[in-house]
Amino acid sequence: MLVVDDDRRLLRLLQRYLGEQGYRVTTAEGAEQARQILSVMAPDALVLDVTMPGETGLELTRFLREAGHVLPVLLLTARGEPADRIEGLEAGADDYLGKPFEPRELALRLRAHLRRRAPVSVGAPRLVRLGRLEFDTERGLLTGPDGSVHLTGGEAALLGAMTRRLGEVMTREEIAETLELDEIGERAVDVQVTRLRRRIEPDSREPRFLQTVRGKGYVLKPGA
Repeated sequence: MLVVDDDRRLLRLLQRYLGEQGYRVTTAEGAEQARQILSVMAPDALVLDVTMPGETGLELTRFLREAGHVLPVLLLTARGEPADRIEGLEAGADDYLGKPFEPRELALRLRAHLRRRAPVSVGAPRLVRLGRLEFDTERGLLTGPDGSVHLTGGEAALLGAMTRRLGEVMTREEIAETLELDEIGERAVDVQVTRLRRRIEPDSREPRFLQTVRGKGYVLKPGA
């Protein structure tokens, strides 16, 4: 796991606490150092401060997503307004934790995100066809004619949840609870749906597979 923050005291605290929880923790004091570390290692998750000198956490998150990194990204910030959290999700983050926070909550959120990246099993068929794409629910892997399709942790979690309810409408409230976005609200769910549609739909403006059911929520309908 990589923790990035310009507050050395917080870095030491999180390295010690998360280490006690069984995580192997590497730290960086800014985006530039984080980039260097990410060029030589692939951590399971990234904990990233939003407000740092130089490149911000949001800018680094956007860079990582555009470069194809799919590891879970949890943003830390003193700005805890819903609009700020939405901005983080739109940048490609999977979660948002406001400062000050309890280290135990951070550890629980990380555990939840890493668990979602584990294979999907009960209640889902093994393979789900989405046009030219195929989602392996046991491996949590989306593939197409050109190979694997990169999904962020949030996108994979949403697709996994929808495959367990194929053909059934999931309300925004159910999706928010499943993805632990309750505190941010329905707008956060719509952001994740929009991002996933860009991955799986031939035309995200006219979705064939992840459809909106007006006044109710969303439904996933596989097909060739």
